Amino acid sequence: MLIKNYIIFCTLVLFFSHCKIPTAQVDATTSTERIQLADTLEQLLKSNLVDTWYPAAIDTQYGGYLSTFNATFKPVGNQDKMIVSQARHLWNNAKASQHWPAEKKYRDFARHGFAFLQNKMWDKDHGGFFWQVDRSGKPRGDSSKTAYGNAFGLYAVSAYYAASKDPAALAMAQKSFRWLEQYSHDPIHGGYYQHLSKTGAIQKRLSTTPSTSDLGYKDQNSSIHLLEAFTELYQIWPDPLVKTRLEEMIYLIRDKIVNEKGNLVLFFQPDWTPVSFRDSSRTSILRHHALDHVSWGHDIETAYLLMEASHVAGWHNDTITWRIAKKMTDQCLNLGWDDALGGFYDEGYFFKPNEITVTQDTKNWWTQAEALNTLLIMADLYPSDPLSYYSKFKKQWAYIKQYLIDHQNGEWYDSGLDKDPRSAQRNKGHIWKAGYHQYRTLENCILRLREKHK
Repeated sequence: MLIKNYIIFCTLVLFFSHCKIPTAQVDATTSTERIQLADTLEQLLKSNLVDTWYPAAIDTQYGGYLSTFNATFKPVGNQDKMIVSQARHLWNNAKASQHWPAEKKYRDFARHGFAFLQNKMWDKDHGGFFWQVDRSGKPRGDSSKTAYGNAFGLYAVSAYYAASKDPAALAMAQKSFRWLEQYSHDPIHGGYYQHLSKTGAIQKRLSTTPSTSDLGYKDQNSSIHLLEAFTELYQIWPDPLVKTRLEEMIYLIRDKIVNEKGNLVLFFQPDWTPVSFRDSSRTSILRHHALDHVSWGHDIETAYLLMEASHVAGWHNDTITWRIAKKMTDQCLNLGWDDALGGFYDEGYFFKPNEITVTQDTKNWWTQAEALNTLLIMADLYPSDPLSYYSKFKKQWAYIKQYLIDHQNGEWYDSGLDKDPRSAQRNKGHIWKAGYHQYRTLENCILRLREKHK
């Protein structure tokens, strides 16, 4: 049905076998360098990331995964469980079980996490994944649902089925997709509504909704992760409707959510009219920055997600998507890149039409992880480009190694120490930080660096 190693997420090797743009030719020195780097990344993926988290995060009392760990990686706090982090832990272990098939423990850890999603995170009365439950699995708050949370649930159980062939996982993936189709999908304007009630009713903005709230808006973040989920799902269940929705999301993100500058617009009205405060005062713009800014992390991550989705959808020689992905990557390098030390800044804004201002110069962990993967892809696609993607890739790796990886306690700091030294004292894991960005980029880079020398 699908070649086994392809399901190891996003090798993109087959992607390049279908495109007419050749992969880069490398000399002997670069070849040796790439092999050595792949070996280094392999060691860090396993010892610093995967084996730091697991089995430490396995909740043997209540099921699922613990997510909150302090700076020295000791569990702390109430250990509430959010669908996003529970799904990411499941995804990590599903992928690890394929990457190291001889180590049975990862299959066991994945099966353990799937049971919690199936028995506790899924709403047996109304369908859909709960947003958050307590450690034992009791729903928190009003039991509302989000497209974003359900995207990650779908993403994880699809990956788990690819790794395990457990029919219960396929059934849950299908059920999850159909729930999104019934309650969240917009048959008129396309895309998906983000905010849903416990029963799946769409939550709309009211006259009393604060202007700083994203309630009732559609958004890029849930959209790109639905794209990611459908990409994973289509590989295990090539259903025609799944392909239709996958392609719908490619078009929507590539042609509407990405603007003319190569940035993702963050929020939209239900009819996909952009939400913007550009004509407001600087004070108002900054007050609403959560709804309207340049997020270089999402831009460089989406460049990759679009290319991967295009390939899985069978869009061979898709030069339009590659061009948009390159445009997104280039503006990240031209506007959000720290050329002195490496790394990408968190936020910026065009207070003037063609003049970017970096409004938040910290460098969060997930942006740096996603950038490493995309830069290596671009280096192989465009080896002679003036932006010199491979040198940027090496500089990005040097930055991560020096300022983000905790070589003593394991895992990564949540923000680069060059701009945020207090990050060394903060929690190493929490419900928004579960290792999936780092796992994905390290495995993808390992496979890509090694593939060129088989």
